[in-house]
This record gives sequence, structure tokens and C-alpha cells, in this order.
Amino acid sequence: MTFDVHQLDMFLLIGAGVTFLAVLAVRASFGLGLPSLLVYLLMGVALGEAGLGIGFEDAQLAHALGFGALAVILAEGGLTTNWRDARPAMRLGLSLATLGVLVSIVVVAVGAHFLLGLSWQLSILLGAICSPTDAAAVFSVLRVVPLPKRITGTLEAESGLNDAPTVVLVTLVSSGAVGEHGLLGTTGIMVYELVAGVGIGLAAGFGGAWVMRRVALPASGLYPIAVLCLTFIGYGAAAEVHASGFAAVFVAGLVLGNADLPHRAATRSFVEGLAWLAQIGLFVMLGLLLSPERLSWATVGMAVVAGLLLTFLARPLSVLVSAVVRPMKLPELAFISWAGLRGAVPIVLATIPLAAGVDGATRLFDIVFVLVVIDTLITGPTLPLTARLLRVARRSEPRGIDVETAPLERVAADLLQITISPSSKLHGVEVGELRLPVGANVAMVVREGHTLVPERRTVLRHGDDLIVVTPRKLREDTERRLRQVSSGGRLAQWLHD
Repeated sequence: MTFDVHQLDMFLLIGAGVTFLAVLAVRASFGLGLPSLLVYLLMGVALGEAGLGIGFEDAQLAHALGFGALAVILAEGGLTTNWRDARPAMRLGLSLATLGVLVSIVVVAVGAHFLLGLSWQLSILLGAICSPTDAAAVFSVLRVVPLPKRITGTLEAESGLNDAPTVVLVTLVSSGAVGEHGLLGTTGIMVYELVAGVGIGLAAGFGGAWVMRRVALPASGLYPIAVLCLTFIGYGAAAEVHASGFAAVFVAGLVLGNADLPHRAATRSFVEGLAWLAQIGLFVMLGLLLSPERLSWATVGMAVVAGLLLTFLARPLSVLVSAVVRPMKLPELAFISWAGLRGAVPIVLATIPLAAGVDGATRLFDIVFVLVVIDTLITGPTLPLTARLLRVARRSEPRGIDVETAPLERVAADLLQITISPSSKLHGVEVGELRLPVGANVAMVVREGHTLVPERRTVLRHGDDLIVVTPRKLREDTERRLRQVSSGGRLAQWLHD
């Protein structure tokens, strides 16, 4: 095979152009309340056989690349998850990712077999493929919906944990191992893969954190690369012993992301950018894999029926059953049920039976693809309205300030950049009235492009940028105090605990 430089140049040109357009599409998707994945999928379809004519039918390559991209996305999810916020919701999130997924699979499988006439193998595969939610799809929409942390934490935990069990089940069903091992043996395999994956992830996370605290790398840009590699060490080690790599990479990222490591802000920015790139490449590739010519009204009808069954029966029932471990108010459970967005995960899972050569896998892929698109179009834009109707559209902390953190490693301190928005009650408050924790102070105020060193009597204004220096151990208390004043003004000391 000869190396064609011209082909490489064209690949770089088209790839860079598509990626740049996809980045610009993020802004539009946020404004419309649609997950960006839908735009990327449609871009892939437009580049495929029905559009520019780029042919892509390698299901095994799509399967491998899809798993790699999902590993990156899950690593980013773990590294950017605040354990303090997620811990109270972890019990319900874990219940949704295990018990909830099982209930959803059973309901969809029974409905697909008797309503759609699919074989039991395809019915179980359809239930397992469509039951997990997608972190990228969920949070691309929820970023614009103000919600309490107990809801966002639950959805975040669920979407980060439910990939692992469904990947195991879909792989076993596609390979025929369920019939070979029996129900009890299959359950044992799933439990082993999940438990071993979590254990390996914990080992990679805590071991990696121990090493990173004691190593002195010559450049700050090496730390994000090292941390990401540690999460993938967990993934690869788990895969080698036939455990769940997805569970390992998410848990390793969760441990490392909440450890006191150098250059955490740089690591977060790096993995977020890499996750966006993985999402773009993944969704465009999955769009290329679809051939619109294969779609028929029968396939669309089956996708609609399966989607209705999933959205209005399987998902609500799974949420209600899962909530036994942590009861919540009915409106909150209703919103969690409606916010169970499907995204890249179901479509990637649909490549497993496709790569395994399961009879009817191509039709199953088409059904899942159409179901995801319809679910995204209907559910995504209605989430803000649903949150308001159910009266859950509120935050446990105000939206009046935006906080960015930069590390000051030598003194174990953080530099906070505070932007006072038009809705913030920091307007009119004197610096001395902030009453920040002892050791934290406002070092600079940037106003209308000019800088000034504040005094205690300096009055803050809308549009000001504050530079606050705080010891790292007091950062959370400092942020909490700033948000209290932003919400309650100078009376925040009496309005908040």
C-alpha cells in the first residue's frame, strides 16, 4: 500500500473543516436547547453516501473507535465530577444504573417481542442498548437548565455508571454467551466485571494520585497528559483481566479529579477539550455509518413505538423502582424520568451486534439511530419547560457570579476570578462587607478595563472582575461566602446558614 500525501492533505482539510463547523455548532445547539450530538450525527449523515458520498461501512472499526471515544468521555466525566456534590446523589444514581437499567431492559424487551415481533435476542438487545442514558447528551442540555444539585448529581452519577453493565450485557447477548453460561452464570460474569472494574479503577486512581503528588514534571502541560494516561491505565488493566474498562476509567477519573493534585485547572481544561473532540469524531462517524436508503417507514414506525414504550413506561417505572433506595419528591422523580436522554451510547452499543454479525443487527442499528434522533428532538428542547412546570427549576446556589480557578502551587493557594453579573447582589457591597474567611482577600478589581487595588470601603459594581487569593483549604468556604453575598447582598450573614 503506497502512501499518498495528497490524500492525507485532503483528509486534514476535510477533518479540520468539519471539526471547526462542529465547534461553531455548539453555540447554536445551546441556544436551541438541543444536544450538540444531534448536529454532529446529521453532519455525519450529510457527509455519507446520501450526501458527499463518503462511504463507511466498517462496523468493527466503528465499534473499536466508538469504545475509545466513550472511554475518553467517561474519563472526562470522572475528572470533572465534584465528589462532594455527587456523593449525596450517588446512591440513587447507582440504583438507576443497575436496578433501573434492569427494569427498563425487561419492559422494553417484552414490549419489543410482542408489539414489534422481534426475536427474543433482538428484543433483549434493543432493551439493553436503549436503556442507558448518555452523559454528553444529558449535560449539554442541562447546562442551560437551573436545577438543584440533588437532581444534577443523580443524572450525572447515573450517566457515568450505567454504561458499564449494559456494555457487558450487550456483548454477552451478541456473542451468544447468555445461552452458553445460563442466567446465573451471566449474572456472575456481570458482577465480576463491574466489581473488578471498580476495584482496578480505585487502584489506578489512588495509586496514580500518590505518584503525581511526589513527582516534579518539568512542564505544567505534562500533568494533564499524565493524569489522563492514568485513567487509561485503569481501562487497559481492567480489559486485560476481562473486567469492565468503562467502570475502571470512570472511577479512576473520579478519584484523580478529586485528589489534591498540581495544576488541576489545566487538567480540567485539557480533558474537557479532548472530550469535545472525542464527541465530535464519534457522532460524525456514527452518522456516516447510517445509510438513509436503508430506512423505511416500517423501521421508523418501530423506532417510534420503541421510543414511546421506553419514554412513557420503561423509564418512569425504572425511576420509581430505583427511588426505593433514596426517596425524592414526585416532581423531581418525574423530571429525572423525562431527562433520561439517549445519545451516542445507544448507537455505539448498537455496533456491537453489528460487528458480531447478529441476524437483524443492521435493522436494529437503524431503529436505535432513529429512536435517538426522535428522543433528542422531543425531549431536549422541552426540558426547560418541563422543569418550570414541575417547579424544580431552581438552584441551590445563585447564578449571579462566575468563578474560574488558577493554581498557586508554591503556597498551596488558588487564584479566583469572580465576574459580577447583572443579577448579582454583590453590586453596591463594600469589599470589607464580604467578610471572607481569614487568609482570603480581594487582591484586585478590574473595572471597565482599568485595574485598582481595593480598600475595605471600595464599592463593587456590576461588570467588575475580582481577583481573590485564597488558601486552597479555604477555597470552598471562600466560594460559598461569595455566592451567599451574591444571592443575599450585605444581609447574607443573616439570610444563610
